[in-house]
Amino acid sequence: MTSSTASSTPSVSSKSEQKLPLSSLTAMVIGSMVGAGIFNLPGRFATATGPFGALIAWAIAGTGMYMLARVFQALAEKRPDIDNGVFAYAKAGFGDYVGFLSAFGYWIGSVLGNVFYWVLIGTTLGRFFPQIFGDGTSVIAIIVSLVGVWAFHFMILRGVKEATYVNTIVTVAKIVPLILAVLLFVFFFNYSQFSENFFGGVGMPDKSLVAQVRDTMLITVFVFIGIEGASVYSRYATKRSDVGVATILGFVGVTGLMVAITLLPYAVAPRAAISEVANPSLAGALELAVGHWGAVLISIGVLISVLGAFLAWTLICAEVLFAAGKSQDMPRLFAAQNSNKVPAIALWLSNIVVSLFIISTYWSRDAFNFMLDMTSVTTLLPYLLVAAYGALVARSGVGYETTPNERGRDQIFAWIAVVYTIFMFIAAGLKYVLLMTVLFAPGTILYFWARWEQKARLFTPVELGLFAVTLIAAAIGVYGLATGLITP
Repeated sequence: MTSSTASSTPSVSSKSEQKLPLSSLTAMVIGSMVGAGIFNLPGRFATATGPFGALIAWAIAGTGMYMLARVFQALAEKRPDIDNGVFAYAKAGFGDYVGFLSAFGYWIGSVLGNVFYWVLIGTTLGRFFPQIFGDGTSVIAIIVSLVGVWAFHFMILRGVKEATYVNTIVTVAKIVPLILAVLLFVFFFNYSQFSENFFGGVGMPDKSLVAQVRDTMLITVFVFIGIEGASVYSRYATKRSDVGVATILGFVGVTGLMVAITLLPYAVAPRAAISEVANPSLAGALELAVGHWGAVLISIGVLISVLGAFLAWTLICAEVLFAAGKSQDMPRLFAAQNSNKVPAIALWLSNIVVSLFIISTYWSRDAFNFMLDMTSVTTLLPYLLVAAYGALVARSGVGYETTPNERGRDQIFAWIAVVYTIFMFIAAGLKYVLLMTVLFAPGTILYFWARWEQKARLFTPVELGLFAVTLIAAAIGVYGLATGLITP
C-alpha cells in the first residue's frame, strides 16, 4: 500500500475540467502500490517461509490481484457511467447498505494504513534512537506522530496538496533506493546461501508449506493495496479506457519489483538472520549485505516514502468520504468543502480517527504488524465486492453489446478474483474478520444518518439480515477483546 498518488491528482480540490492522461494514471497506480509495505517484505516473508514458499505465495497473490486488476479494467470500460468505482460498484450491484459497507471499509482501511505509516516512522527512527522511539509505540513516538498528523492536516486545509510536484519528488526519492537495493542484492548474490534458504533454511521452525504460504498472505494484500488508484479518480481520466490500461501497466511493473525485493535478500544471509532484523526489514536486510550505510540509505527512503504516502492517503480518506457524501452513501455534510475546495469535515473526521488509533497503539503487543494486517482485511471487503460485481456485469451482458465475445473471459477473471479474495479472508483468520466487524458495527451509525437525511428505508430484508450478522460478529469480537481471547 501507499504513496503519493493523490498528491499528483486534482483530487477533491481541482476543477472538474482537469483531466489526467494515461501516463499520470499509471503513475498513480505505481505510486499507490510502491510505499511502506514494500520496505517490510524481506523480514515478513523470512519469518514465514523460504524462497520456495515465497514463490508460491507470489504466484497466488499475483494471479489473484492480476484478475482483480482485469476486473477493474473491464468495469472501467463496460460501466463508464460509474465513478469512484471502489465502492460505487458495490452499491450498483448489491444495494445501498452493501455500498455503504464497501465505502466505510475502504475508508477505515485507509485510516488504519495511515496509522501504520506513523508506527513505521517510529520504528525507523527507533533504529537510530532506540531509547526514544523504541518500536514506534513509545510515548515520544506517539506524540511525534500526532504532531505530524495535525501538521499535515492544517497544511492540506490550506490547499498545499495542489503542489503536484511533491508527488514526483516523493516517487523518485522512494524508487531510487529500492532500485539501488535490488542492484546491490544482485551484486552480492550468493547462490549457495540462496540454495540453503530455498526450502526453509537452517535454524527455522518446521512448518508445513501450506502454513508458510498462508502466513505471507496478508502482507501480499497490503502491498497490492493501491491497485485501484486509477479507479478512485476515474472521473478525472481523459479517456475511461485509460483507467484499465493504467491499472494493468502499474500492476505488472510493481509486482516485478516486489518479488525481487522479497527473494534477493535470501541470497545474502541466512533466513533466520533476515527474520530477526528490525523494521523496516529491507534496511536490516541490506545492512547484512553491505553494512550500516545500507540501512541508513533505506531508512531515508522509508521516511520520505511514508511521509508522501501519508499525504496521499490522507487525501484519499477525505476523497472517499467526500464522494460518499455526494452520492448520499454517507451523511451529506461530508460533501462540504472549505474556501480552498478541500472537504474539510471529511478531513477532520479522518484525522481524528487516525489520532485515536495512534494513541491506542501504546497498548498493542505488536502494533506494527497488527495495523498492517487490519488494513489488509478491511480493504479486502471492497475488493471482494468489486470482483463480485464484475461477475454480475459480465453475466448480464451490460456494456458488452459491441464485444459479446469478451463476456466469458471477463466472467472467468471475475470469479477467480472472487475466490482469491475469499481465500484471503480465510488466510487472515477469524480474529481479523471479527475485529473488522467491531469497526463496521458502530460505523453503521453513519448509514443510519444518511438514510434519515434522505427519508429512505433503512434496510431491505436481506440487508437487515446482513446487519444482524455484523452486529453478532461485532459482539463476539468485543467479548474477545474484553476477555483477552483476542489481542491486538
